[in-house]
Amino acid sequence: QVQLVESGGGLVQAGDSLRLSCTSSGRTFTYYAMGWFRQAPGKEREFVAAIPWTGASTYYTDSVKGRFTISRDNAKNTVLLQMNGLKPEDTAVYYCAASRNTAQTMTKGSRDIDYWGQGTQVTVSS
Repeated sequence: QVQLVESGGGLVQAGDSLRLSCTSSGRTFTYYAMGWFRQAPGKEREFVAAIPWTGASTYYTDSVKGRFTISRDNAKNTVLLQMNGLKPEDTAVYYCAASRNTAQTMTKGSRDIDYWGQGTQVTVSS
């Protein structure tokens, strides 16, 4: 069993930065693709970023490219999402996700996610 715990959310102003962290307890997620999804009020959960277990590549939704960076440290069972240049439209609950499928598959949606974190709120004021 993998349990994912997110931290790092908060209330910031437009243009500010936040770093989200996701740590796994229980089984290691070394061979899992890891990703971040977000869900704004009244909207469906959407893909944000993903990284394979090797860390050799990264994937982003178009709206965050150039502003967000996903990374992972398998030795520490941690995946990070550095968010720069935050915009009000980034406001959402952000969820960490683990999948035994590929990181590229994550970009297509949440169907193949094996584990979810509880979510952390990110609020960006204008």
